[in-house]
Amino acid sequence: MKRQLLIFTLFALSAITLSAQPISVGSVAPDFALKNIDGSTISLSDYSNEKGVMVIFSCNPCPYVIAYEDRIIDLHNRYAAQGFPLVLINPNDADKQPVDSMDEMRVRAEEKNYPFPYLKDVDQSIYKAYGATRTPEIFLLKNNGDGSFVVAYTGTVDDNYKDASAVNVSYASNAVNALLQGEEPNPTSTVAIGCSIVAKN
Repeated sequence: MKRQLLIFTLFALSAITLSAQPISVGSVAPDFALKNIDGSTISLSDYSNEKGVMVIFSCNPCPYVIAYEDRIIDLHNRYAAQGFPLVLINPNDADKQPVDSMDEMRVRAEEKNYPFPYLKDVDQSIYKAYGATRTPEIFLLKNNGDGSFVVAYTGTVDDNYKDASAVNVSYASNAVNALLQGEEPNPTSTVAIGCSIVAKN
């Protein structure tokens, strides 16, 4: 128990505000072509027929990810059929954190029966392009109608990572609902609460 508390505390200390900032709302979302756990390559352009995409930077061991994991799965299950599927991207350096290797990602996805792609940002260029700093951190993208996507919302899933039953504001869900109704999300950004991304350097 003490060991688990120590691990959580270390992760919690890593959830500090970093100097990097997420890409601004209204910006064109950077494209990506990343390897999925099934060996295929998934690109943002693969979703050109969708209304948008929920891109979430995530990982395996972070307590905040684990706390939000079922809610993240629920987001995909609720909104994929309405034109907003979810894509999970693991940006952590597997050399420094082996539990985030592709093999371990595959194990985790199978354990939780992920209904969405789980991609590996091996060279860490994509999380940097998006300005992500934490896991989990969501970037809700809206199809611009010209082959590109624009950022409509960035930040956290909701206002209570500890207890799903005590959530007062479901930021990500509200943002998707706003887009489905032809409106802009409000707020367009929140502070992502999570673990710092494990960078190569």
